[in-house]
Amino acid sequence: MGLKHYDAVIVGARCAGAATAMLLARSGLHVLAIDRSEYASDTVSTHALMRGGVLQLHRWGLLPSIVDAGTPPVREAVFHFGDESLPVAVAPRYGVDALYAPRRTILDRVLVDAARTAGAEVKHGLRVVDLLYSPRRCVRGVVAIDADGQTQRITTDIVIGADGMRSTVARLVDVEPYRVGRFASGTVYAYWNDLNPNGYQWHWQRGVAAGEIPTNHGWTCVFAAVPASGFRSAVAGGAAAGYRRLLQHAAPRLMNGPHRSAVGLCAFSGQVGFIRQSWGPGWALVGDASYYRDPIAAYGITDALRDADLLARAVVGGTERALADYQAERDASAAPLFELSDRIASFAWDLQEIRRLMEDLAKVMAADVKAMAARPEIGSAVTSPRLCVV
Repeated sequence: MGLKHYDAVIVGARCAGAATAMLLARSGLHVLAIDRSEYASDTVSTHALMRGGVLQLHRWGLLPSIVDAGTPPVREAVFHFGDESLPVAVAPRYGVDALYAPRRTILDRVLVDAARTAGAEVKHGLRVVDLLYSPRRCVRGVVAIDADGQTQRITTDIVIGADGMRSTVARLVDVEPYRVGRFASGTVYAYWNDLNPNGYQWHWQRGVAAGEIPTNHGWTCVFAAVPASGFRSAVAGGAAAGYRRLLQHAAPRLMNGPHRSAVGLCAFSGQVGFIRQSWGPGWALVGDASYYRDPIAAYGITDALRDADLLARAVVGGTERALADYQAERDASAAPLFELSDRIASFAWDLQEIRRLMEDLAKVMAADVKAMAARPEIGSAVTSPRLCVV
């Protein structure tokens, strides 16, 4: 593998990375995606796909695989503002008549398999430790270590970092965020069996939020969130006990119902959002490596799939101008979502304001979906990208 040269090497093969690999391979590029984790392994996730994410899977022909895996359709979202409940139906639009929240063991597998079917190579168990450069300091490849400790040097026309908010690629090219959030939420979640919520359920109480997200095999991901600044005290005495206390406050109707088993408890203390410079000579970033916002709005996977599509178009374009346009279009979509998520993560709202924020968020999401639907399919015949002078 070290003797091969690729049109694109993608570091990270989860939502953003696998989707980018698939789209580039479908466009005729010679692509390698590598990931340090195992194939189809689990990871921390909100699971929820909003309409834009479902739209992308539908357009790529992958939605049937998600449905066939037993992912339940979500045709309603219910917002609980204190004691008041507001149901909102998922109206058929852009070919999408339901939302879905697949487990990452399913979604990531579907995307990786689609990338391989398209002709991309996907290698797991490889960890990037350095980059290769041309004499003019253009990124020309990666240095990776496999599970046996063997070093591999892989050359390419462009390295794409899709390796999460603590991106190795971003660190190695020494790129800093140019926009940073002010707030973050801390979250605890677990999977409950036989809960069977009627669609997505979002609970808002002063100082705390919760959600019920139905996923595969009869399980529901139930989360509770508080300001990151108060997360440690909220889970004092143990994450499990803190989780129950938060749910009792945020969703008492849920906690006062029949006892159900919960497994897979996971705690995330929070991370302030950021937007990074996302391209340079011979490199680009996508997904959480490029843009991370607080997960309180459960839009992260949709962000990743949208931006994979935008970046793939830019790489197929094969010019630095195309990459600059990718970042500009990403920023235009990200900015309003970023600000709203930051405001929600502050928890400095009352129930009237959070209701207004949810209405604003719905409008911004609708505009984002409209923009996605307006983009034509990526072309199928391209030349190799030449994004910097060697």
